[in-house]
Amino acid sequence: MEKLKFSFMKKLHIGLLPRILIAIAFGILFGNFLPGELIRLFVTFNGIFSEFLNFSIPLIIVGLVTVAIADIGKGAGKLLLITALIAYGATLFSGFLSYFTGVTIFPHLIESGAPLEEVSEAQGILPFFSVAIPPLMNVMTALVLAFTLGLGLAQLKNDTLKNAARDFQDIIVRMISAVILPLLPIYIFGIFLNMTHSGQVFSILMVFIKIIGVIFLLHIFLLVFQYCIAALFVRRNPFKLLGKMLPAYFTALGTQSSAATIPVTLEQTKKNGVSSDIAGFVIPLCATIHLSGSTLKIVACALALMMMQGIPFDFPLFAGFIFMLGITMVAAPGVPGGAIMASLGILQSMLGFDESAQALMIALYIAMDSFGTACNVTGDGAIALIVDKIYK
Repeated sequence: MEKLKFSFMKKLHIGLLPRILIAIAFGILFGNFLPGELIRLFVTFNGIFSEFLNFSIPLIIVGLVTVAIADIGKGAGKLLLITALIAYGATLFSGFLSYFTGVTIFPHLIESGAPLEEVSEAQGILPFFSVAIPPLMNVMTALVLAFTLGLGLAQLKNDTLKNAARDFQDIIVRMISAVILPLLPIYIFGIFLNMTHSGQVFSILMVFIKIIGVIFLLHIFLLVFQYCIAALFVRRNPFKLLGKMLPAYFTALGTQSSAATIPVTLEQTKKNGVSSDIAGFVIPLCATIHLSGSTLKIVACALALMMMQGIPFDFPLFAGFIFMLGITMVAAPGVPGGAIMASLGILQSMLGFDESAQALMIALYIAMDSFGTACNVTGDGAIALIVDKIYK
């Protein structure tokens, strides 16, 4: 009887991807009729869980990257350079793809002087209370610390400190599997519940619906292209490789955070055959430095707004902007809206965006933040495949 019960429970086990899809669907469905007080309960949970995620992200980076670099040893410096160059190249490609597509298609979709004042900044329901859990360090500090410790441990002959780092890695892995991954669907449910109930972002989507459609298709093309390139290196079916990364894609779609999706991206990348050391090195690093989906979206949105407002532009202007944007993205924190916040400076200095134009950029970007983030993290898996092949 006990064996039958165990077998039945095993059959009932639902994978991460179905749970995330169910969470998104239920969030949109229940957001239309659940009372505000009940939604506020989930918003309160989301606030606390979000703080815990932000606290955990630097620890995840230190815990995973340090041991990965220590195991790779003296080749870590070369590996860092290769990974950074591939990530930067992918970011530049997405930026220029977005520009040339926009210049070709947007004039047929955009009317100059569109009613931009219709863009709503509707606020969602606020939590009952909030709990601040400040991270011990920011993401960039965590990366630098992980590289420093990892390179140092690679040179040490004594394994005492390396064993301590492995123990810390085990703690982080257990935290990911026992706390973060099980709670992610509830967190995603709460995000979509609040967005649907408040009507947040939907007015923005309606004003820019055609542009968003083009950007979404570009994201799909970019992912297929990235995995076709990766497939040339590993000699495998690109669509099967991309299919394995769907849990990471939909997790990012819900969390809107590259860093928060690291645990899922890491797990799926390993399932694609990437070694643990390379995956542990590339995935946390690319969550910070590889934002091709975000770059594609920022370039397209900036171009669309300039066309709508009749602001003159040319290729040299956007070429310089894309090269600078690729560098700026490295400083972007892997949290919701991090990329657009990091790019505001060059939007102002290079494209001449004033405060109202910057506010429109933020509203438009946040409205479809999920798709850019999902493109970023899914592309990380393709970079990991290429780096793994080069390193071997």
